[in-house]
Order: sequence, then C-alpha cells, then structure tokens
Amino acid sequence: MVLAVLNITLMMLLITQLYTENRSWIALILGLVALGISLFGITFYSFLTIKEIQLNRRQSNFVDSVTHELKTPIAALRLYLDTLLMRDLSKEDRLDFYQTMETELERLDQLINQLLEVARLDAIGSQTEPEHVDLSVLLRDIAVQACRHQKQEISEVCTFDVAPLTLNSRRMLLEMIFGNLIDNAVKYGGNPPRVHISAMARGRDRIVVRVRDNGHGIPIEQRGNVFQMFFRGSDELQRTRRGTGLGLYIVKTLVGIMKGRITISDEPDGEGSVFEVFLPGRFVVPNAEKTDNAGAERSVDNEQLKIEVISKPENNTGALR
Repeated sequence: MVLAVLNITLMMLLITQLYTENRSWIALILGLVALGISLFGITFYSFLTIKEIQLNRRQSNFVDSVTHELKTPIAALRLYLDTLLMRDLSKEDRLDFYQTMETELERLDQLINQLLEVARLDAIGSQTEPEHVDLSVLLRDIAVQACRHQKQEISEVCTFDVAPLTLNSRRMLLEMIFGNLIDNAVKYGGNPPRVHISAMARGRDRIVVRVRDNGHGIPIEQRGNVFQMFFRGSDELQRTRRGTGLGLYIVKTLVGIMKGRITISDEPDGEGSVFEVFLPGRFVVPNAEKTDNAGAERSVDNEQLKIEVISKPENNTGALR
C-alpha cells in the first residue's frame, strides 16, 4: 500500500509538471495512461500476492490435517494390536477390537482414496459407461455408509423425501458427490445431527437433490470459498472436526464435469445449511400408471364381454336348446 500511494503521488506530480510546462494535452493523456497501467500492475500484483498467501495458509492447514488423519488411525491400530498381543482377551473383547480396527482401516483407506481422487478428477469415472441409477436406492445406501462412518444410527439421523427418479449417469461420480455431501452433513450437523435428504424432478431432463443439516451453517462471506481446495472454514471448525478440506472441492469439480451446478443456502429457520445439486440426465421411465389403467380398461371390457356371453344364453334358452 505504501508503494502504491508513493507511485500514485509521483505519477501525479510528473503529469502536473509536464502539463504545466508544455500545456500539451498529449503529455496529459500519456501520463494518465501510464498512471492507469501502473495502478493496474500494482493491483494485479497485490491480488496475486494475497491469493498466494491464502493458498499457502490453506496448504499448511491441509498438511496438518492430513498428518493428523494419517497418524490417528495408525496409532489406534498399533495400540489395539499391542493389546491383542500382550493380553489374553475374551472373545467378546477381541471381536470389539477387530471391529474398531476395521473402522480405523476404512477411515485410512477413505483418506488415501480421497487424496488420489483429487489428482485424477478430470479422468475419474471415464472408464465406466453411464447406466440407469435408481436415485432413491443410491441415496439411502450412501446415507447408511455415512452414518456408519460417523458412528451414528441412520434411523435417528436421516429422513428422506425422495421421488422415484432414475438418472442416466456414471454411478461412481454420483457416489462421490452425494457421499461427500451426506457425510459432511452428518459430521457437521448439530448435537445430535439431523439430516434431511430430498430429491425431485426439475424440468424435462434434470433433477435436484437437497441435503439439509441442523449444524451451525456456513457464513455468507465463506460460501464463495468452501468449494476451494484445502478450505476448512473457521479455526473453531478446524479444531473440533477432523477433515482435509477436499470434499467440497471434489463435489464442485465433479458436478461441473457432469454439467450441473451446486448452491448453498440457509435453512428457513436459520439453523443449518442446505446444499442443492442440479444434475442433468434424468431417465423418464415409461408411465406405469397409464399402462395399468389401460390394462384395467381391457380387463373391464373382457368382463363385460363375458357377462354378455353368459347372459345371452340365459335369455334365449329355448332357442339354444
């Protein structure tokens, strides 16, 4: 800022002196153009510098978070293994230890997969062909996994309002998008967490999926940054919740690859956040209702025909005999 003020002052003095001595409009115009270029250069350089500082800070937080995320399950696994080797435990205790170790291994595997996914986001899912995905089944399966990962009971956490929709898309991309969103909703929800998942048709070929939680919400000034790599919100959030700051970056990138969009808003009552994902590719299943109605009409016609055939002989028994 000091350099910018000094540069502007010197440029203004130079322009004034040139105009006073020569009374030339050309000198004034050239001086103003030079001043504009100088101001643009200083502003652009300052913007890049501030952006670089913020990126370095986020990367530092990311390294700290990843180090903690890697060391925590490893330390837990080592502790449980040492306990199993050094003590003679009952069958129930051993089973409990094995389940805990399996959970820690899944957590470690998920972190490593997430780090690898960031490096290959552009090509992820391209090796698979689009398929018809039942959205209600997919969302419920993902919610079960998210609750299990956060050690919550799905019946106490999640509610659903999902219309019978089918998407023609790559399943892996959908699993990663909604897996990150629902897992975050359970993780950053209130105490206890409450997550509502809804899905409905929008237009002729699009769907919208809403994931709502009862957490503290995302401040308006941070909503433009939450989809950036390594961003994790406030210091309090970083202290109380584990994470790497990659989940929403992955979501935003994959939604863009699918030519969709994602938005953030507040809950109507002021608590929690609402993530809305708009995606193309809705597969319209043939209208079963019309088919059932047509079948019912044909059945009615057949019954009427049977009644007529049966009733006619009864009315003309003499002629038939």
